[in-house]
Amino acid sequence: MVGRTRNKPRGPEPSLPARAAPAKRRRPATGAGEPELEEEPQAPPGPMSGSPLQPLLPGSGRTLPGGARDFSPRRIRNLNGQNYANLEAVARSVLQGRFQFLHSFAEQIRQKMLGLQARRFSSRITWGIAAFLGILHWIHLVTLFENDRHFSHLSSLEREMTFRTEMGLYYSYFKTIIEAPSFLEGLWMIMNDRLTEYPLVINTVKRFHLYPEVVIAYWYRIFMGIMHLFGIEAKTCWNVTRLEPLNEVTSCEGLGDPACFYVGVIFILNGLMMGLFFIYGAYLSGTQLGGIVTVLCYFFNHGEATRVMWTPPLRESFSYPFLVLQMYILTKILRTSLGHRKHFLALCLANTAFMLPWQFAQFILFTQIASLFPMYVVGYIEPSKFQKIIYMNMVSVVLCFILMFGNPMYLTSYYSSSLLMTWAIILKRSKIQRMGVSELNFWLVQGCCWWCGTIILKFLTSKVFGVSDHIRLSDLIAARILRYTDFDTLIYTCAPEFDFMEQATPLRYTKTLLLPIVLAVTYFIFRKTVRDVLCALSTNTYQRKQLLEHGEMVFHALQLLAFTALAVLIMRLKLFLTPHMCVMASLICSRRLFGWLFCRVNFENIVFGILTIMSLQGCTNLHNQWSIIGEFTNLPQEELIQWIKYNTRPDAVFAGAMPTMASIKLSTLHPIVNHPHYEDADLRARTKIVYSAYSRKSAKEVRDKLAELHVNYYVLEEAWCVVRTKPGCSMLEIWDVEDPSNASRPPLCSLLLKDSRPHFTTVFQNSMYRVLKVN
Repeated sequence: MVGRTRNKPRGPEPSLPARAAPAKRRRPATGAGEPELEEEPQAPPGPMSGSPLQPLLPGSGRTLPGGARDFSPRRIRNLNGQNYANLEAVARSVLQGRFQFLHSFAEQIRQKMLGLQARRFSSRITWGIAAFLGILHWIHLVTLFENDRHFSHLSSLEREMTFRTEMGLYYSYFKTIIEAPSFLEGLWMIMNDRLTEYPLVINTVKRFHLYPEVVIAYWYRIFMGIMHLFGIEAKTCWNVTRLEPLNEVTSCEGLGDPACFYVGVIFILNGLMMGLFFIYGAYLSGTQLGGIVTVLCYFFNHGEATRVMWTPPLRESFSYPFLVLQMYILTKILRTSLGHRKHFLALCLANTAFMLPWQFAQFILFTQIASLFPMYVVGYIEPSKFQKIIYMNMVSVVLCFILMFGNPMYLTSYYSSSLLMTWAIILKRSKIQRMGVSELNFWLVQGCCWWCGTIILKFLTSKVFGVSDHIRLSDLIAARILRYTDFDTLIYTCAPEFDFMEQATPLRYTKTLLLPIVLAVTYFIFRKTVRDVLCALSTNTYQRKQLLEHGEMVFHALQLLAFTALAVLIMRLKLFLTPHMCVMASLICSRRLFGWLFCRVNFENIVFGILTIMSLQGCTNLHNQWSIIGEFTNLPQEELIQWIKYNTRPDAVFAGAMPTMASIKLSTLHPIVNHPHYEDADLRARTKIVYSAYSRKSAKEVRDKLAELHVNYYVLEEAWCVVRTKPGCSMLEIWDVEDPSNASRPPLCSLLLKDSRPHFTTVFQNSMYRVLKVN
């Protein structure tokens, strides 16, 4: 941002005469003390005023000594006022000519200093606003989380029970590290874990992407060490009296409590993400008002954009903020003509940080490469720049492969295959051009090679590394599209978060004007893109480079299409669509896109009018979130965990529903045979055996299979026998699809609830759970 500059005031230029006066010439010296030029005062204007006068000189006509010539009287020129003005102008021009370079150089320095001061001032304002918005979002998340569960007044056991399903599994490894004698011992314990898939020993960091838990546990141990060193109390504890029949519990609050520290770090990270969203939107739109639009859209659609306030330990809570950072860096690379080395290095590190915590991150990056590749083919990205982007992505894959102890999932994904195919096409681009096809056919050939090569290479690498049986996000999407169903896919797709997008979701987007704004922005981007591409087909290389500008807008539009398709197929992936729509909404402030409109009307008034209409429904949405008041309690599960702690051996092995097993491992540290991290093929086979208790198989067959897994106790949940989230999704219906030969037999679950003997013995029961001892 360049500030206003002032030009140095100058006096009026002297008017030049119609005809320039003759130049004055020096004469050789004629005698000592003789003046070089004699001037006569200006005579009054008259008929003879311009004629020369010859004064009489003394000694004229006499003989001079030394052979000197006689003095010849000179013509004395009459100089009027106009001649004096000419002399003054010449003198000034001579002086200015000597110092013109210094003058212009000083003026340029002054303008640059004003520009730097303005940019520094603008940068400070941007970072200040970003910090304020980050704190505001952090407070918002903490408030919603506390209102929903009354987390600050729960006991340690109750806080652990709030981490349901896979959240409890992840938190259990954080707990293991902080309770170990040292950090390294705790790390060794989770890298050689025998409790999660008894009796197998597995590296849970490699299997479950536990780097966030490792880092937070390290920070916690450092924090507690500092507090103990200075004698500072890091938490405050008191007794909480609960209603009958619940007994009194101890509740601690403060960063010294492990659960509070754990969720606190997550909320701080996602608070910082909101500040990053402001910077991202401001950079993309070219104005700070665009950043404000992005943030307000996010807040007004907060329930559709994230679920970190309800499920903090999920992998996307750690991973998604780094995707926002990665896309911001990529936007800077696409916009600048010459990418800086630091930007490419930052892109590599952001990619790595995004992929390490979450097993589904690679598919999201695959959609990013699928958006960038057609831009490269058409000409929106220079080949050298695109090659650097691909190289940085490849380096990040190798880094993750090393840091995850050689996890083959990183080398067998669509993302890795697409990177290899892109690299190959870039290298062979010149050979493809020699085929002599037209420009349009040249584009189509590259696109077909990329898609076909990526799919073929993905299946080949999966076969080579032996990971073809692992469930990935791509497998779930394929099952959605092809309508393919089996036991494994139904376990996933029957969960509400893996269902299709709700029909009410577009309506909720429309009420806050998010959907209409994004549709309008996307329409103008694609209209300009189509026009530019058609013109580029009939122009030379230089004109094409001028036409195909602003590739970052095209990239965001293509990425929006990819995120929309993912969110429609899997509702959980709205966490990518909604925030990206908020970023796209910032482009209503872009003069590059709507400059033709803003030159006619005041765009600030239009934007503020839109925000005012958005706030009508947006404030209602925020009020609905703030009005959610609850308090966590789960007495049946608490009774189950207390019974297991005090009535079973520490090495007793348990099996049951995946969410319950995660809680048992976390709170009792008993070994389990199955858990909610369902992607692994071996784990799916184990879970299928465990869930056979809800099938129509015989009790003896189920007992024998559980005995092979060394199970001592089976936790049977009565609700799982009859619950049906939607048609075709009860456990009995899922088993009828998988095992149609037994479809006519009575369900085993009902028989076990009536009488579990002789193959099982009921040793504990309450309103929700029954613990069956395997005989």
